[in-house]
Amino acid sequence: MDIETELAQRIDPWLQHMRWRRDFAAWRERRLFQEHYQEGRLAQVRRCLGDLSGKRLLDLGAGMGGFAVAAAREGAEVYAAEFNAAYCQITALRGRRYSLALPVLQAAGEALPFPEGSFEAVCAWDVLEHVRDPARVLAEVHRVLHPGGVFLLTVVNRLAFRDPHYHLPLLNWIPRPWAECWIRRAARGKEQAQFADRQRLSEMHYFTWGALRCLAGGVGFRVEDLRENQAGPRSRYGGLRRLLRCIGLERPAYRLARRFFLSSFEVALWKESGSPSTTSPRP
Repeated sequence: MDIETELAQRIDPWLQHMRWRRDFAAWRERRLFQEHYQEGRLAQVRRCLGDLSGKRLLDLGAGMGGFAVAAAREGAEVYAAEFNAAYCQITALRGRRYSLALPVLQAAGEALPFPEGSFEAVCAWDVLEHVRDPARVLAEVHRVLHPGGVFLLTVVNRLAFRDPHYHLPLLNWIPRPWAECWIRRAARGKEQAQFADRQRLSEMHYFTWGALRCLAGGVGFRVEDLRENQAGPRSRYGGLRRLLRCIGLERPAYRLARRFFLSSFEVALWKESGSPSTTSPRP
């Protein structure tokens, strides 16, 4: 069978739990061609690293490989690490779509199979909430980064008005047992046996901004909010942010929105030049 048919057959079983989405057909198409929808994330990496050509990058929790393939097509030396064996196969197949010999490893973020200082950047998009031990993952990433390297990641806001996984408002503002009852009644659960990572709401790791800063700082990272100083003319709230800037309220307004309304934080964690590698804590 050709690559396109095989990709669709491998990807489709992992999408069926989301059939409640009104935009399921369009969402499925984006999953089939994830590499075509990565410009925003590539722009964030370029902002931190400059031109990606020749840069050594680890895509941690690579999922179905959309970002890893997009970065490799820009000339980065990409390694994809993913816990789910089926996703590893999809990522490798997606690379073959463009004749890329993309290195794909089945690995957990708590024990990365790389020596110290291996990468100039590590990316983990929509990953940290699913790992077993976030502190150990951050320590491992700190270890495998070059001094001066950057860890780019998204982190789910514990106080988010609308949950990014279940797409329900106020879910994070009520006790977890009530929230999970609501998820079941809305038929939006993800408890299928095929998922190997942590998918139930009570199992996932969400953070407030303060808790994230404390966790990352304890590992040795300097924390940067990638959204805080970005108010470009084409951004969704660019006009409002420019108005707030004129009256001196942009930063307080953004920080209030970050605390209670943003579904997730977009973060750069910097390993300072000369910073020693962090040894992963033992279980």
